[in-house]
This record gives sequence, C-alpha cells and structure tokens, in this order.
Amino acid sequence: MSGWLDAIQAVEALEVGHFDDELVRAMQARGAQPAGSDATRINFYVPTFKAFASSEIKGCGKSAWPAISITGSSCKLACDHCKAKLLESMIAAPTPEALWRVVNEQIESGAQGMLLSGGSNHRDEVEYDPFLPVVRRIKDAFPAFKIAIHTALVDRDKAQRIEASGVDAAMLDIIGAQDTVQQVYHLRRPVADFEASLAALTETSLKVVPHIVVGLHYGRLLGEWNALEMIARHRPAALVLVVIMPIYAPAHRPFEVPSSREIGRFFMDTRAALPDLPVLLGCARPPGRAKVEIDVYAVLAGLNGIAHPSDGTVELAARVGRDVRVTPACCSIALGEEVMALDDGHDALAVDVREFVRREAERPRGGGKLRDIPVVTL
Repeated sequence: MSGWLDAIQAVEALEVGHFDDELVRAMQARGAQPAGSDATRINFYVPTFKAFASSEIKGCGKSAWPAISITGSSCKLACDHCKAKLLESMIAAPTPEALWRVVNEQIESGAQGMLLSGGSNHRDEVEYDPFLPVVRRIKDAFPAFKIAIHTALVDRDKAQRIEASGVDAAMLDIIGAQDTVQQVYHLRRPVADFEASLAALTETSLKVVPHIVVGLHYGRLLGEWNALEMIARHRPAALVLVVIMPIYAPAHRPFEVPSSREIGRFFMDTRAALPDLPVLLGCARPPGRAKVEIDVYAVLAGLNGIAHPSDGTVELAARVGRDVRVTPACCSIALGEEVMALDDGHDALAVDVREFVRREAERPRGGGKLRDIPVVTL
C-alpha cells in the first residue's frame, strides 16, 4: 500500500487542508482500523441522493427524522456553547397531548423516527416522566417508528422507566472535566454523575449511544480522554463524536476553533481504546478547512461512519483501502439510521459507489485515477 500522505496529496479536493505528517504516519503505522468482520468498512452519510447515484431517488427532508422538544425552546442550564438556541429548531410538544398530536402529524408526513429531546432543569435532567406513557402509546400504535431520546442525566429508576416506554436508543453527552461541567454547563454536579448515568442506561436493553463533544471547554480539549475512559468501562452500542460549534457562545467567553491535529490524535486514541465499538463522526464540526482536516483524520483513524463528509473524503477512503458505503441521508437522520442499524447495517439505503467514482472521475478537476480504485457496494 502506498503511503497515506501520498494518498492525501493525490486527492485534489483536499489541497485546502494542512495535515500533520507525523500524525498521518502514526495512523498508518498503527493500521488504525476497527476490529471485527467489517474491519475496513466506513459509511458516509450524504445530504442528497442525486449527487451520488444514477437512479432517481428523492433526497430526504427534515420530516424523515424530526427532532421534538418537550420544553419548546426553554432550558434552565443555558450552557455557554448553546444558550438553548439548539432547541429553537425543534418541534415544540410541551404537553403529552401535544406530543401525541405532533408525532401523528409527522408520521402522516412520512417520518420514520424521531429524536425526543428537551431543555434541562438546573440538575441537567429532562423531565420526561409525564410524557413516557405517550411514548409507550406511540410505540404500541406504530411499532416500526423509531425513537431516540436525549436522556441527559438519569438514575437507575429513570433509566428503567425510559426503557419501559419502548424507546429504541438513548443518547447523552459524557463530560470528563469538572471545570467544563461547572463553567460551560453551569452545573453543580460531579463528573461521576455522567458515568453513573451511562452505567444506569447500559444496564437496560436500550441501545445506548453516548456522545463526546470534542473541544467543549471553550475550544480546548480538556476532559475528552477521561470521558473516553468512562465510556470504555461500559458497553454502549456506539459512540458519536462531534466537534464544538459554539455559534451561540457569549462574547465574554468566546470559544476557540479546536486544533485539527489534536482532534485527529483524539480520534486515533478513541479507536485504540474502543477497537470493537462503532465510532461515528456526527454532523456538528467547524466548517471550511477545519472540516476537511477533521474528516481526513476521521477516515485515517478508522472511524466507522461520517455524516456529511467533505469533498474528497470518500475518494481518500477508497484510496487507503476502506470499504466504502455511501448512504443518502440528511443530518437529522444520518445518525438515527446508523444508530438503529448498528446490528447488521442492512436498514440503511445504499448507493452504488462505482457510480460515485465514475462521476468524480469525470469532474473537470481531473480525477481519472479514480477509475482503478476498488470500492465495495452493498
């Protein structure tokens, strides 16, 4: 196999990035690939189907996997990176009756599943209890409808109540630094409570998918490695990594753009710490050159899935020997479908990657060598 630095240089779309030679060599030397029967497989989730396939299939819309907030735009914590603004883009369902109505409307519009979320109280708890009987009613009425829930912090009893409601997957952020908990989240709870919540959820039958927000401490990596150690002590279904995008940060506490090199190092450490766990890169990460660099490091570090890859990332994956799958999905359902299909990967739509390669090879930028790259389709 040719060197991975050469592979990067061969992809014209990646010329905008600045890559650390030592880190790339370390990734290649480690053979940074996930373990298991699908060791080299990587799934890319792209926003539209038409750009990647010859068949005419419509791109998805937000209605395919809507995000619903039981508190509307209200959140007591108002964390520095979010200030509750992320809730504003969700569909408000502030009462159990409204949740039933909203879900029925979304199903009629073609929704396949939903993310159930809401703002936290001062203890980083989302008060779901009045809504869980409706969740149970939804699952009984529409068994195929998938529900992922952002749990926030829970105890064992609450985790079991969520499990009994029929939820399919549970997601929560794991924070590994006490300074981040107090300063960014404005929360007076110990880091240990995040691991205790993860432990309570993994004791249930739920598909548990913790998240690590890389650079959460104002753009610095601080508690990420400790969060990784906490996750490694349990058995979640997958791990999702996202990179901080503090577009709502207050002027008096600005966030830096995290170092792409440090993010890449963390990706490699994550793969080494969790060799048999699916690790996915979510939609959230800084735009521009940083996104290109982050995506390249995700491929080389052996991550299993990337939502909305930068231009050139798919080509690079093929050049370094990854078995490429491309799935048409907008960001809201990319992780939803991936999380729900973790067991066998057969639920996600697949596109003929050979057609993608052909289209890339015919671009004016001159990618003719792509014709000889081996790729794998479902």
